[in-house]
Amino acid sequence: MATTQKLSCRVERIVRHGGRVYTVELRPERPAPVFRPGQFLHLALDPYDATGFWPESRVFSIASSPADRHRLSITYSAVGRFTTRMEAELVPGGEVWVKMPYGDFVVTQSADVVLFAGGTGITAFTAFLDGLTPASSQSIHLAYGARTRSLLIYRDLVERSARTVPSLDVSYFVEEPEGQAHERETIGRVSVAAVWPRIRRPREAEYYISGPPAMLRGVSEDLRGQGVAAKAIHIDAWE
Repeated sequence: MATTQKLSCRVERIVRHGGRVYTVELRPERPAPVFRPGQFLHLALDPYDATGFWPESRVFSIASSPADRHRLSITYSAVGRFTTRMEAELVPGGEVWVKMPYGDFVVTQSADVVLFAGGTGITAFTAFLDGLTPASSQSIHLAYGARTRSLLIYRDLVERSARTVPSLDVSYFVEEPEGQAHERETIGRVSVAAVWPRIRRPREAEYYISGPPAMLRGVSEDLRGQGVAAKAIHIDAWE
């Protein structure tokens, strides 16, 4: 297990996706500690003094690949006090502090898996998806939803993985459609019922859910209603 470290980071770039959703790319002062796909970091906006306490912070899934320890990426939606402060204060060239890595929301590679991602919750899976190879033998289904099609902000990464990994199947969900649904799109929220027929061995799979609280509750309840054992349901409560 990697030792947790505190790092000063420079804000390299901020991508505005619309809908008050942002991706922030950070350059740590030294190579980040080794982390596993699905782990998270604590981000602090105020300066950290090693002789004092760690400042107020918020947790974010690490969206970037563990293979690149010179770059850290997070995506957030400005919906609360801390993230609204991020929206107002973060600028390229600015400094933040992170401590990492944390968490055990790590997708198993020893069983078939089904991933449910809502909005920025996809960041819990991006490093895992980016690391897949054509040789992967496990069956993987990703159900990825957002409020609008333009907020499926990691769709390019998902499509790239789906083109090269035969065992990866993807379903998209869009709550507010802009025109007709595209291929593999369902109008509405991420749904267990919609993907259940596409899962190869549904009661032998492991299920991972990352997204807003209402989605976590709804999807986990629907999975239990389908007879999925509680121990096979893994929840990333990122809010």
